[in-house]
Amino acid sequence: MRTGSARMEMLRRAAYRFGRSGLSVTGLVIVALLFLLAAFGPLLAPYPEHITGGVSTAARFGPPSAQHWFGTNELGQDVLSLVLGGARVSVLAGLAVVLLGALAGTVVGAVAGYAGGWTDEILMRLTDLKLTIPGLILAMAVAAALGPGIVNMVFAIALSWWPGYARLVRGEFISVRNREFVQSCVAMGMGHLRIIGVHILPNTLSSIIVTASLMVATAILIESGLSFLGLSDANTMSWGFIIGSGRSVLRTAWWICAIPGLAILLTVMSINLVGDGLNDALNPRLKTL
Repeated sequence: MRTGSARMEMLRRAAYRFGRSGLSVTGLVIVALLFLLAAFGPLLAPYPEHITGGVSTAARFGPPSAQHWFGTNELGQDVLSLVLGGARVSVLAGLAVVLLGALAGTVVGAVAGYAGGWTDEILMRLTDLKLTIPGLILAMAVAAALGPGIVNMVFAIALSWWPGYARLVRGEFISVRNREFVQSCVAMGMGHLRIIGVHILPNTLSSIIVTASLMVATAILIESGLSFLGLSDANTMSWGFIIGSGRSVLRTAWWICAIPGLAILLTVMSINLVGDGLNDALNPRLKTL
């Protein structure tokens, strides 16, 4: 069983391993900047009224210029302002999807892995049944059934993702459950919730964190895809929605799609770099520095 000092030492070594990767550190810096833009983007936008629906028809399809760095769209709205406003929706939606999916999957996987027997069998068969349905197709169907809206879309994507976390956590729980320190806790009559929360779950968090960090990028891509298809709220600006609104004029006003597309590319690439760094740093089987 890991003591508090042992866990601190493990975290220190993990931070050291992470810091040795220049790409991972660069990705972390970019991700931190993106989160700042998601939090304060509308305040930094040169034309904040465009984020809330304001238009300027006299400036329709304006190319990148000193006045509009990233050009304007079919309504004369500043693309830079729209991208800054859409960062909050796209990034926070990706985080919300991962948090909901990880929470639901962790609960199901923890119960299945710790209880075993028929409980494990029933929960895993339900998980396998869900895995037979492609996640994107299920997300599209649920989002379409619930109606357009960012909340409905986040719920739809999270609903299609929890089985992956459930199987991961179940495997980790089965592995840790059979260790001597857990068996000692059971023999001493310690409560099940305390055993799970204090002794088993902390030993599985590294795998959950690494998986969740990598899935944030995928969640942003799926959210952008569903928004591109028109399954988001038309009154809520997101990167996918901006690209979808400009696809009909791609040849003549390429900047409408290119700029939010580059934002998605930079975000996904940076998050994947951080996820790879976390995988190298937190992998419990990594023995050397």
